[in-house]
Amino acid sequence: MKRLNGKSALITGAARGIGLAFAEAYVAEGARVAIADINIKRAREAVENIGNAAIAIELDVTNRDSIDRAVSETIDNLGSIDILINNAALFTAAPITEITKEDYRRAFDTNVSGTLFTMQAVAEHMIDQNIRGKIINMASQAGRRGEALVAVYCATKAAVISLTQSAGLNLIQHGINVNAIAPGVVDGEHWDGVDAFFAKYEGKAFGQKKKEVGAAVPYGRMATPQDLTGMAVFLASDDAGYIVAQTYNVDGGNWMS
Repeated sequence: MKRLNGKSALITGAARGIGLAFAEAYVAEGARVAIADINIKRAREAVENIGNAAIAIELDVTNRDSIDRAVSETIDNLGSIDILINNAALFTAAPITEITKEDYRRAFDTNVSGTLFTMQAVAEHMIDQNIRGKIINMASQAGRRGEALVAVYCATKAAVISLTQSAGLNLIQHGINVNAIAPGVVDGEHWDGVDAFFAKYEGKAFGQKKKEVGAAVPYGRMATPQDLTGMAVFLASDDAGYIVAQTYNVDGGNWMS
């Protein structure tokens, strides 16, 4: 039997990469999925590829009105939200002496505030409808430690881990499980931007940083988005009913905790 049969999920930042892999995996497990993204054109293209079990929703997680509209539109189209994945995020890097207030604000508005207030809006719906829901936040191995050039991003992902713990303890009284996934290095087009930061600040050739971090993974390679889908399906399923406020590393052995 499919593990998410009859469930409806809202996944943020789902028009590409990890979020899109989650959407495809959820549909394969019997769920209907709202692919929510600031890039509505790409979200609609993703829906065309997935089929009738998916809908495209425009969402800017830095804007509470946009969050509320996306939640309402998802409920109107899918009937309810049983599962939320807070996947939308952005990466930034700079030495401590070059961090700008604008980069700091953008990263925290997206990675932390976006996670918190999307979680809040969906939790309100789940509580009101007495839904024993599942909320999955996307953290990172970067949230487990500091990195010399990645202070702001590391801080945002540490905050996501902390939010997951607090929200998990608070919302389980309503039957809502909140947990998180901490990936390591995941291959995809976003690595073009990551490489550009390290090319600038470490003087590396484009693509060199990606090769180095892939070679350093104990498993022997970078992750693909599909390497993360098993955990995402598990945490959304009834099998994870007794798991509360945890963050799971899915990183090929990069970090042990």
